[in-house]
Amino acid sequence: MSNTSEKFNFVFSANKVHVHHWPLNSPVWSDLMKKNINLNLNKNIQKQEITIHESQIRINNYEFDKIKKVGVTVPLFKKETRIVFEGQCSGFDTHVHITTNSKEYLDIFNQLMNWKNRYFPD
Repeated sequence: MSNTSEKFNFVFSANKVHVHHWPLNSPVWSDLMKKNINLNLNKNIQKQEITIHESQIRINNYEFDKIKKVGVTVPLFKKETRIVFEGQCSGFDTHVHITTNSKEYLDIFNQLMNWKNRYFPD
């Protein structure tokens, strides 16, 4: 286990990212925000770089902060890891789903669980 005073940094590639407006009673996204998120994240079929630095997540060039309600799973019968969280991007509330089916999916799961337990112990 790493020293709690050490900064947490972790980078991995995702096969699929889906970001949407949440909760429903939060301010509605601008049309530009919807367009950019759909084009650059939701409909992007390229592997996407995920960087986790302490309590922030960067997906390509999008920064997510005010992270909460973090879930990390390895779905039954699938060789992949999923992370789901709520946060903010450019001041807009979001709900984010990230899926990786890297060969190292179990190592990624373990790193994500260490991160979750350290920064979001619920």
